[in-house]
Amino acid sequence: METNESTGQKGFQTVGETKVENPRMTCRDVNVYYGDKHAIKHVGIDIGRNQVIAMIGPSGCGKSTFIRCLNRMNDTIPRCRVTGEILLDDTNIYDRDIDVVPLRAQVGMVFQKPNPFPKSIYDNVAYGPRIHGLAQNKAELDEYVETSLKRAGLWEEVKDRLDHSGTSLSGGQQQRLCIARTIAVSPEVILMDEPCSALDPIATAKIEGLIDELRTHYTIVIVTHSMQQAARVSQRTAYFHMGDLVEVGITDKVFTNPRHKLTEDYITGRFG
Repeated sequence: METNESTGQKGFQTVGETKVENPRMTCRDVNVYYGDKHAIKHVGIDIGRNQVIAMIGPSGCGKSTFIRCLNRMNDTIPRCRVTGEILLDDTNIYDRDIDVVPLRAQVGMVFQKPNPFPKSIYDNVAYGPRIHGLAQNKAELDEYVETSLKRAGLWEEVKDRLDHSGTSLSGGQQQRLCIARTIAVSPEVILMDEPCSALDPIATAKIEGLIDELRTHYTIVIVTHSMQQAARVSQRTAYFHMGDLVEVGITDKVFTNPRHKLTEDYITGRFG
C-alpha cells in the first residue's frame, strides 16, 4: 500500500506516491554536487521490496547519478559530494563507519556495457564468493556458481564450457554473466544502469524476462532510456528532469495518467 507525499524540498515539489510500506531502501533529501553543479536536488523516494522501480527521463537528467548514490559509486568520482540520508533497511549507508566493500555486495550493480572479467566463466561468478569468504571449499564454490548462473538464465548455455573466457560469450550472454556475478554474493538490491542499451532485441527480451524472475528474490532499480522497457519490467516508475524527481508512482498510472505536465510532455514525446 502506497501513500501520497510531496517530498520535494526547498522549491520543487515531487508528485505521486514516494512512500511505500516496509521499504528496502529509504532516501530523504538526497543531493549530489559535482563541484559547484547541483546535479540531484532534494530527492526523497522509497524503494520497495521485491519490486522493480524504473528511473526514466531525458539524457543528463540525473537518473544514473541518483542510482550511483544507492551503493556509493559516486564516492569514486573526484569533487562529487552527496548529502541527505539513504537507508538500507535501518542503516544509513553514508555513515562514516560504513565499509563500502560489503555495501557494494549488498547493493550490486550491473552496468550499461557488459564488463566480464578477463577470466573464465567460472571464475567470473566465483570471484565475489571468494573475496567475501562465502564459500568454505570447492564444493560450496561450485554450488554458488551453478545457482547464480541458473538464476541468471545462463547455466544451460555455458555448463559445458565453464573454463572458457567470459569475454568469448555474446553480448547478451556477457550481460547475463555479469548479472550472475552480481547475484553470486547474495545482494539485497540490484542496480541496473541501462543494462540493455548495448544489446540486440532478442538479448534484450531475455534480460527483461530475467529481471521479472529476479524480482521474486531481489529489489531491482533500473535506469532505462526506453519507456517501453520501463512499462514492461517495472511496478513503479520515477521520472527525473534536470536533477529533480518530478513524479513517482505505479508504472501504469505514470504512463496512462501522469500527474505532472513535465512527465506528460516526456511520455508523449514533446521533448526528451
